[in-house]
Amino acid sequence: MFHTLYEWFWWDRIWLPVNLTWADLVDKDGRVYAKASDLYVTVPYAFVFLFVRFLFESWIATPLAHCAGIRQMVHLKAQDNHILELHYTTQSRNPAQPDIDGLSKKSSLSVRQVERWFRRRRTQDLPGVLKKFREACWRCVFYLFAFIGGIVALHDKEWFYDTQEVWTGFPKQSMLESQYWYYILEMSFYASLLFSITFDVKRKDFKEQIVHHLATLVLLSFSWCVNYIRIGTLVMLVHDASDILLESAKLFNYAKWEKTSHCIFVVFAIVFMVTRLIIFPFWLIHCTWVYPVLHYPAFFGYYFFNVMLVILLCLHLFWAYLILRMIRKFMFGNLIRDERSENEEEEDEDNSSTTDDEGQHKLSNGHAVDKEKNGCFGRLSPPEDISRSKTVY
Repeated sequence: MFHTLYEWFWWDRIWLPVNLTWADLVDKDGRVYAKASDLYVTVPYAFVFLFVRFLFESWIATPLAHCAGIRQMVHLKAQDNHILELHYTTQSRNPAQPDIDGLSKKSSLSVRQVERWFRRRRTQDLPGVLKKFREACWRCVFYLFAFIGGIVALHDKEWFYDTQEVWTGFPKQSMLESQYWYYILEMSFYASLLFSITFDVKRKDFKEQIVHHLATLVLLSFSWCVNYIRIGTLVMLVHDASDILLESAKLFNYAKWEKTSHCIFVVFAIVFMVTRLIIFPFWLIHCTWVYPVLHYPAFFGYYFFNVMLVILLCLHLFWAYLILRMIRKFMFGNLIRDERSENEEEEDEDNSSTTDDEGQHKLSNGHAVDKEKNGCFGRLSPPEDISRSKTVY
């Protein structure tokens, strides 16, 4: 049974054009081809990325954040209460009024005390600016090196300037060493983002992020197996270009350099629109939709690859809508948070003496300060590929 499924999955007619078989992609005559077995290495490399990220955030990003005046915030802790904690973790973080009344009776607390407990408990789970700064710093550094590496790997290739050259001689196109490492490192990085998404800062577009990362890995894996490597490298380069600016804008925002942050964000928005909504559909998708059928009849893999690219384009349109909303808001001066962020908790003021400390936090040195305002990029990141997007393909 398993052998039958395996044979069906790797059937030539699914993956390759007519009159081509896997035997045509065996290394010979000085040509080296990508192999599906090469993808196994991305799993251990993904964990290596997680380890390097831990070291980077601890030894580089954290000291850099301290130099920018960012400190770890310690929120006031909600009192231990098994009944309320059970409801918070298993049912709802923001219970309706009937639930609050019921919990008040079960816990022998007043309705006001229950409401206060849930506000404080939600505040405990809010990620601090330091955590967001470290995440953005890590992504910014990777995207910067990935973009530079992509330029170095592609600047002297003919298909970098003429997309019709992507299909010249396909599929018998020998894989270069630079293409191998560009692919493996990008795939390993996105796999590490998928592994870490549960403990990274959670955003409104959490589901879109998962779709984005999965689509990226599926597309890169597919393009690797069927030797769509040339177009794959172009797609990665186009996505990396805007991600650098996005993460940079967030870093300056967390450091309270708001004017610099806004300027970089406007540049990011321009680059995003040009690369993701113009170059991506009208050059790259056009390249994969029109030119291949000039060389061979359309097959299942051809349609699959293009459908996945269209899915990515839809994600780009979704994020472009959020970007334009943000620009409109901070141009009119009423933007206070990232459109992609979950709502920040705001403590209600209480006139009674029992809640005088509500709405305050403690810094790690023990001094109380007002609740932090995160600004317009409080939790912005696509593509991970608006990319994270790319923040994928």
